[in-house]
Amino acid sequence: MDTAEILKKVRQIEIQTDRLVSETFAGDYLSTFKGQGIEFAEVREYIPGDDVRSIDWNVTARTGVPYIKKFNETRELTVMIACDVSASGQFGSRSKLKQEAAAELAALFAFAALQNSDKVGLLLFSDQVELYVPPKKGKKHVLRLIRELVAFEPQHKLTDIGLSLTTLLKVLKHKSIVVLVSDFLDETFRFSKPYQLAAKKFDLIPVRIQDPLERRLPRVPVCLEITDPETEISGELCLSDAQLNQQLDHFWKLQDHALNALFAPCKTEPILIDTDKNIADPVIAFFKRRAKKIRK
Repeated sequence: MDTAEILKKVRQIEIQTDRLVSETFAGDYLSTFKGQGIEFAEVREYIPGDDVRSIDWNVTARTGVPYIKKFNETRELTVMIACDVSASGQFGSRSKLKQEAAAELAALFAFAALQNSDKVGLLLFSDQVELYVPPKKGKKHVLRLIRELVAFEPQHKLTDIGLSLTTLLKVLKHKSIVVLVSDFLDETFRFSKPYQLAAKKFDLIPVRIQDPLERRLPRVPVCLEITDPETEISGELCLSDAQLNQQLDHFWKLQDHALNALFAPCKTEPILIDTDKNIADPVIAFFKRRAKKIRK
C-alpha cells in the first residue's frame, strides 16, 4: 500500500473502532479490568477478620506477631498487544485477510485502553521479534500502533509464539494485560513453556484468528498447485479428493485439542475470530463474560 492508502485505512479503522468502543464496549472493558493494577503500600499488624491470604509470613516470622500486606488499587493498566505477522496471516477467502482481521481486533483493544487512560504497546512477531513499541498513553500513540498494524512488512515468514512471549516476560516488569493475536499455526508452540509462564505473570488473552476455507474446502473437479506461505513448500491439491476434508478435519481436531489442553490449565479463555463474521461480537461477548465473573 502507498502512503495515501495506508492513511485511508488507518482513518477507516479509527472511525469504526472509536465509535464501537464508545458505544458498546468501553464499560465492559472497565468492569473487566478494574482493580487489576495494584501496588504495595505497607505492612500492618493483623486484625481479626483480615484475609489470612494477605499475611506477610517473612515479617510475621521475624517479629513473632502476625502482619499483613496492604495494597493500593491503581486504575492505570498496561495493555500489550502481541500480534502474529507471519506469512500465514496473508491468507483470506472472504472480504479480508487474517492479518487485516488481526489489525482491526488489535485496534479495538487499543482504543478501549485509550478511552480508559491506560497505556498500550505493540509487539509484532514472526519467528523473530519484528517490532516492539513500548507502552504509552495518548491518541497519537494509538494511531501510530494502528499504522504499524496496517502497513508493517515483516522480514521473516515463519512463526514462533514462544519467542514473542519470552520477549514480553523480559521487557514487561509489571503485571500487564497481554492480548496474543495469532492463528496459532506454530508447530513448536504447543510444546513450549513460555505460554504457561506468561499466563502466570500476565492477564493473558489468546485471540485465535481463523478463515472458514482453512477448515473446509469445496469439493469441485479442480487440482491446484499450492505453496505454503511460511515454508514455501509446494504441492498439488485436488479438490475432488473425497478424503481431503476428512484429513482436514483430523488435522483441526488435533490442533484444537492441543490448544485447548494448553489454554484450560492456564485458565486463559480464547477469543475465536472468524474472518467471515463480525470481529467485534466475540470480543464483546468475552468482556461480558469476564465482567459477570468478576461481579459474582
